[in-house]
Parts: sequence; structure tokens; C-alpha cells
Amino acid sequence: MKLNLQRLTALCGALLLAACQSTGVRIDKTYTSENQDSRVLFLVLHYTVGNFESSLKVLSQAKHGQVSSHYLVAEEPVRTFQLVDETRRAWHAGPSYWKGHAQLNASSVGIEIVNRGWVKGDDGVVRYTPFPEAQIDEVVALSAEIVKRHNIRPERIVGHNEIQPRTKQDPGPLFPWKRLYEAGLIAWPDEAFVEARKAEYSLQLPDLAWFQDRLTRHGYAPAVMPNPDGQLDPYTRDCLSTFQMRYRPSNYDGQMDAETAALLHAVTTPEAMKTKQPPPATKPYTSRW
Repeated sequence: MKLNLQRLTALCGALLLAACQSTGVRIDKTYTSENQDSRVLFLVLHYTVGNFESSLKVLSQAKHGQVSSHYLVAEEPVRTFQLVDETRRAWHAGPSYWKGHAQLNASSVGIEIVNRGWVKGDDGVVRYTPFPEAQIDEVVALSAEIVKRHNIRPERIVGHNEIQPRTKQDPGPLFPWKRLYEAGLIAWPDEAFVEARKAEYSLQLPDLAWFQDRLTRHGYAPAVMPNPDGQLDPYTRDCLSTFQMRYRPSNYDGQMDAETAALLHAVTTPEAMKTKQPPPATKPYTSRW
């Protein structure tokens, strides 16, 4: 009995000492506000421009580069690696913009897909590297899990090139965006609507200001240089090219044409966008911002 009493006294003393040494604030978590959501608003897809080994070094070791991503999806064998926890900021989006939001590192999850990107052949032609089907299956499944965790809206699932159109091409024209539509993650232009608008715009193509306005309404940062002569400027051309890579990958020359106008009309007309399932319900604040 005496020994047990000594042990109890020692334990109480240790607990009191620990309490005295603690300098942290005592937090009461009795109440939880209903007015909140995930900090993650966007999902950004990239390709790595390299093989798995070089990609892993660049994305995980500071001496090889000041970049990172939350996930890295290898191609052979297909495997997903988490490099940054989703609660922390990965350095993947850079000086970015989409739908009124800038610097998307702070509000996004990034997926890097192992892929060589584009290669210029001896004939001078740029060719992009195809994605293995199994790797795309993995990316779609991973994207679905992330979207479900954070309630990410379809229009906030983007490519790196869309949020940085002047300097980035990834995930490139061979990434099958329509697979994400088929998985119920993004919306897709209604074909009948596009064909009808294409016929109209074939007779009278909209001017540059119209294209710039539609690109801005879709999500791109507004063009900052005025074009009083109506000539296509480099920034708008890059925006058109990245838009075409997603919705018309057979031709992404960045030129204004009837089909691109029809697609832009569709993506800026809610009733012209098809979804496999209703978009996730969001709180009013999230819908605005």
C-alpha cells in the first residue's frame, strides 16, 4: 500500500509539473460554426516534362527546384505518390489566375502526371507524348477522390496552362479532358448547341473584343493591352490555344475561328454545358468566391 501511495504521489507531481510547464492556450472546442468550407477550391492538373526519377527529384528536393505538388502519378508501373499533405500549400501553380482568383497555390490541390510533354522532332514539328490509359484511369480516380473531399466545383478543375496561358502548356492537347466529363467531374459543351452556333459564326465571325470578353467570362485573366486595330495579340492567342487544347485538341493554333467561337459561346452559357451529375452543393459564400 505504501509503495502504491508513493507511485501515485510521484505521478501527480509529474502531471502538475507538466501543467506548470505548458504555455499553450487552452482551446475550448465545444462549438463549431456552420459557416465554413474547405480551403481547397481548385484542382490543377500538370505534366512533369520528365521521367519518374527526375520528376520526383524536382518535386521533392529543394536543391533540384523550388517546386512541388500534392501528388505525383507515375506511368510505369502506375502508382500515386503523395508529396505534400492536402492541408499544406504545395508550390505548383505559380503566378496564376482563374475566375477572379489569383495565386492559386493557397487554394488548390496539384496533381503532377509523369509525362515527357512535347518534343520537337528533326522535322521541326512539335509532338506531345501520349498518356498511358492506365495512368489516365489513375488520375481520374484520384481527381474524383479529391473533388469529393473538398466539394470542388466542375469549373474549378483546370490545367496548368489555363491558369498560366503565357508560359505553360501542361497537361497539353493529348490529355483527355472528356474522360473527366464522363466521370462526372466537369461539364462539357452540348454538341447540338455548338454545331448551331458554328453555322452562325461561319457566316459572320465575332471580332477580337468578343473573343476576349468570352475568354474572360470563362475564367482567363482579362487582356491588359488594348487592341484598337483589332489584331490578335500574343496573350489572347495563347488563351485561345489553351482553350482549344481542352475543347478542340485536334487544332490548337490559337486563331479565332467559327468553331472556337461556338465553343466559347457554349462554355459561357450555363444551359449549353452538359453534366453527368449535378454539381456539388455549395454554401452561398463559396458560390460567390
